[in-house]
Parts: sequence; C-alpha cells; structure tokens
Amino acid sequence: MERQVHVREMDGADIEAVSTIRVRGWQAAYAGIVPRTYLDAMTVEDDAGRRRQWFSQPLRESVDLVAVGDRGPVGWVCFGPCSGELPGARRAGEVYALYVSPDLIGRGIGRGLLGEAHTRMQDQGFATSALWVLRDNQRSRRFYERAGYAADGATQDDVYDGITLSELRYRRAL
Repeated sequence: MERQVHVREMDGADIEAVSTIRVRGWQAAYAGIVPRTYLDAMTVEDDAGRRRQWFSQPLRESVDLVAVGDRGPVGWVCFGPCSGELPGARRAGEVYALYVSPDLIGRGIGRGLLGEAHTRMQDQGFATSALWVLRDNQRSRRFYERAGYAADGATQDDVYDGITLSELRYRRAL
C-alpha cells in the first residue's frame, strides 16, 4: 500500500513504470469495452518503445507527470494544448491520458494527478481543460464528472480490432 504519494515531472527513468501503468490500466479499465484481443495484444515493451521515442522529441508540447509512492511511479498524467478546435474556449488545454495502477484506484492518486495537471495548465494560461473518454467507460466518466467535467456534445469514434467505439468530449473551466 502507498502511504505517501507525491507528484513530479516524469523523466526517462520512469518510462518502463509508466508503460506498465498504462498497459495494465487499459487492460483493467477497458475490459468488457475494448475487444479482449486488442487488450491481450498490448505489451509493456511495445508501449515503452513508443514512449521512449515520443519522450525524446525535443519540441513536444505535452507535459508528463507521475505520482510516486513507496514502490515508485503508481500513476501518470499527460496533458498539453488542446489537440482540436474547442468552440467557445479562449485557450484550451487537454488531458491526453490519466492512468493509475489498477490496484490503487480509489485512493486519491488520480485526483491528485488531475489537480496538479489543472494547476499547471492554468499556469500555462489555459482557461479550459478538455479530454476524451469512452462512452461505455462509466467509472471514468463518473471520476471526471466529480472533478467538474461535463460532456459537451462532441463525439469521435475509434476502431479497435474491427469494433467501433465512441468517445465523448468532456470539458471544464480551469
């Protein structure tokens, strides 16, 4: 159990742990939503390879934060400028990803990461935060709604192993 967790910027030494959190997070959160074949094909090694490549990009605008506890990184959030047009928003940021080790969900780690992301987005001059969540992911939708987000009516579809799943865009003022 993680007694004390603090949030800091991710560094290259965190890549394996973050990839483990992300892959295990997908496999836990999306079981019964995303096809099992897709989830079973995900590997920490593949994710870490892509993450190393992304993390080494000198001009990337995203920020990666990790929640660190007794056993090292136990959560991760990535955010930056909004990737699409956000009608009615002056300057918008976007939470691209937020995952917590599945065995630690419900202990405030995600809330802490999201809060720090919001603070840093405000510091960067963003007035609004947006994110996308799978329509059928009720647990995540409740989490974001408790954090002040609301669906704004925008949708997009993603295809996983031939199955089309809809995502809803959520947003909130910072």
